[in-house]
Amino acid sequence: MKNRVLASGAALCAIIAATPAIAGEIDGIVVDSSDTIALQAAQIRIIELDRVANTQRDGSFIFADVPAGTYTLEASYIGAPTQTLRVDVPETGRVRADFALGGDNASEILVMGQGANQASALSRKRASDVVSDVITRDAIGQFPDQNVAESLRRLPGVNVLNDQGEGRFVSVRGLDPDLISTSVNGVSLPSPESDVRSVALDVISSDIIESVEVKKSLTPDMDADTIGASVEIKTTSAFDRQKSYVSIKGEGSYNDYSDKLTPKGSIDFSTRLGENFGVTGGLSYYKREFETDNIEADDWTEEDGLIYSEEVQYRDYDVERERISGTLNFDARLSDSTSLYLRSLFSQFDDQEYRRRTTFKLGDAMVSGSGKQVVFSDTDPSDPDAEPEVEVERDIKDRFERQRIRSLSFGGETDTGDWHAEYSVSWAKSTEKESGSVDTAKFEHKFSDEGVDVGFDYSDPRKPLYSIISAPDSFYDPATYGLDDLELTALSDAEDEEYAGQFDLGRSFATDTGEFTVQAGFKGRWRQKSYDKRAEFYEKDDFTLADVEGEQTYRLIDIAPVASYHGATEYLDANMDDFDFNSVDTDFDSNAEDYTIDEDIMAGYLLGRWDSATLRVIGGVRYEHTSNDINGNEVLLVEEGGQLPDGSEAGDDTVLVTPVNYKRKYGHWLPSLNLRYSPEDNLVFRLAGYRSLVRPKLSKLAPRFSVEENDDGERDGEFGNPNLKPYEAWNFDASAEYYMSSNGALTAAVFYKDVKNFIVDTIQEEDSWLGIDFDEASIPMNGDSAKIYGLELGFSQQFNMLPAPFDGLITQLNYTYTNATGDVPTDGDMNDLREIMLPSTSKHTMNATIGYDKGPVSLRLSGTYRDKYLDELGDVAEEDRYVDDHFQLDLSAKYRLNRNIQFFYEWVNINNAKYFAYNNFASQRNLYQYEEYNWTMKFGAKVTF
Repeated sequence: MKNRVLASGAALCAIIAATPAIAGEIDGIVVDSSDTIALQAAQIRIIELDRVANTQRDGSFIFADVPAGTYTLEASYIGAPTQTLRVDVPETGRVRADFALGGDNASEILVMGQGANQASALSRKRASDVVSDVITRDAIGQFPDQNVAESLRRLPGVNVLNDQGEGRFVSVRGLDPDLISTSVNGVSLPSPESDVRSVALDVISSDIIESVEVKKSLTPDMDADTIGASVEIKTTSAFDRQKSYVSIKGEGSYNDYSDKLTPKGSIDFSTRLGENFGVTGGLSYYKREFETDNIEADDWTEEDGLIYSEEVQYRDYDVERERISGTLNFDARLSDSTSLYLRSLFSQFDDQEYRRRTTFKLGDAMVSGSGKQVVFSDTDPSDPDAEPEVEVERDIKDRFERQRIRSLSFGGETDTGDWHAEYSVSWAKSTEKESGSVDTAKFEHKFSDEGVDVGFDYSDPRKPLYSIISAPDSFYDPATYGLDDLELTALSDAEDEEYAGQFDLGRSFATDTGEFTVQAGFKGRWRQKSYDKRAEFYEKDDFTLADVEGEQTYRLIDIAPVASYHGATEYLDANMDDFDFNSVDTDFDSNAEDYTIDEDIMAGYLLGRWDSATLRVIGGVRYEHTSNDINGNEVLLVEEGGQLPDGSEAGDDTVLVTPVNYKRKYGHWLPSLNLRYSPEDNLVFRLAGYRSLVRPKLSKLAPRFSVEENDDGERDGEFGNPNLKPYEAWNFDASAEYYMSSNGALTAAVFYKDVKNFIVDTIQEEDSWLGIDFDEASIPMNGDSAKIYGLELGFSQQFNMLPAPFDGLITQLNYTYTNATGDVPTDGDMNDLREIMLPSTSKHTMNATIGYDKGPVSLRLSGTYRDKYLDELGDVAEEDRYVDDHFQLDLSAKYRLNRNIQFFYEWVNINNAKYFAYNNFASQRNLYQYEEYNWTMKFGAKVTF
């Protein structure tokens, strides 16, 4: 349904008076000339009245209040010749006007192939009410992307944050993923993870998606809980196509590191049971096995000209991920004016991770060396009384985690031409659950005066490697390493559930120069997010690494001996009664992170919309009222000999748990204005300004107050902040779009955002927080304002005007510059601020695709680049964590045997792009984290009916 615009009472009366007393209606549908698909976002114009409408996803359009007479309708769509049609409108009643666009080769131009995908995306961008970018279903299939997040990185201004080589979280225009909202079929998706609002889009398979639209400006009828963009995912509708459709896809996936061939398959269908009822759905399955070689370092130190890390970890990851996604949708037309839908989504993401880790803890070692070569020893010949120590820890994590996302929505639309109504109710629930995982079993030995000398070579800042210069045989003996502790995640249960209902009503008035609409609506959202954790700690003196020894798969260096995948889990299960249960650590960790938060949002808006052939104005105001009911725990650990709250002395380590509850309410007025000016069909200018907000992370808002007090009375704490204010932003956008007569476009956009109440984690010293005294504590606080501005450029073109064989070439290029800065405390002092790049912000991002699509052959080579970005803040600037720039090449090749059968081959991460995070301690790059995964190849076939 169209969005509508606000007008004054006097203007409204004048418009109503101008409405023709005798008028009919024009409606119709636009399809490709092969009558295969409905064309969404085709532009229909009544030339004599200068009135314009854009087709809906089922290809339909309607003009109301058209004075009786003869008119010329013009239909245009990117990549297809413009068509005209003469119609006679009666004094009352409705006349039908249908279009079939594309010419003789419509199946090639508008239905299949890279050109059809580009035409669909550009047409939707041109027709949009807001600044936006779109990627459509078949375009997603043109890239070797494993999930929705990876598909989105092809769009201007979109950056993807990877996890072990796979895209997870989406950042738009350099903003933190928590500042991006995500919805599926209009339903806001809650987050399955306990500590974020953002949704990791690797949970959703790209195979079940019809389109994804990234809206970068807002209108009053949209949820205002975004600053970066609103990511709107849509699954298929039975009315997207004119004919029944079934597609079956099967493939194998091979990762070079894991040396495993794993399956992937999908099936989707669309069918109409008569003219007015249809069913569509899909099911996707993907199993992926891969390995990651990782090095991490921390606690960087400079001493006597040597720069080294006091803790270095070598991590060997072996991971199996299994993803199942499905949709089932029903669509019905009850009449010419009313349609209903029922849409459902289910996605399950299983992650089995085995991590073997060898850690060197060198803070108490004797240090020597020169340049980039540093030696750590457990003896000090110059001081017989010294007791230097080299601690080596070898551990295993055997963790299985399951994430699920479900959504269900029922709604409809009534459009009589002058009255427009939309209505829906929805439910969505996301969960993340882990139970019975060993996370982790740590085996350690502290070498002291045993002749251990370990050398580290720091000449490669990405890969500091060690060598054992001298050591006793016991260094390599797994029986040397006894159990320090074993942490069992008995339960980690995060749930995020939301119910919503909305109703929108608008009234349109036709005038001699265009159409004016007034619209109002209401939306209620009722959300509850909770996290319940039980971590159990066990000890056993005679349990050693020798009891669970396995074989490594690590390639960077020899880190043996290591534990086996399941050894610690199986040993614990078989010998549970022989382990000592640590009740103190269990009680503390099991209560410190628990919380439950209710978040209810009531919203209403009023807007107005003016539409003519050249100008569209959408403006109005939205009000959102938020109420929270927040529950957590104050958890106090007092060591033996410390003072308890009642003044007595603790006879043993003691954990005290006190439930905490806070309630609060607040409201925001959120005006917005979007202008779209099109002096010619192929030229569009946009200007937008709007106010928006993002509520704090619920995990930071939760009153989780954990304090550890030692026997000297020193108190260290980690606190949530139930008084956090939401992020508030004024946003401004301007863009120009030129659509070429062939299938292509040139686009440019600038943007500016002024964000207040930016939230940062601070370290506070010797103070009190909500009545709790501490000597040092970590507390999230609202910081100063942040400024974001930047530029987006895009070019896409299908070169069908070139002579054969070059007429099959197609290209897409986009570049985004973002400057995003804010002020944060220095050393926890809110009065001493320093300027930083905002987290997850890359100044430069770029995507380039060169394709060839002609006859049965389709080739596509894609490169994605993003600049470095700030990942986490350190206590001081030189400890800030940055992620290095990333460039990745992917290849997709397809061969169509006939209209029904297509073979394909995909090569992901051709250039073995790696992950590198670092700090700038001592004016040089120093390792925080390094990972490499190597390439993945896929091959298979797709059959359509």
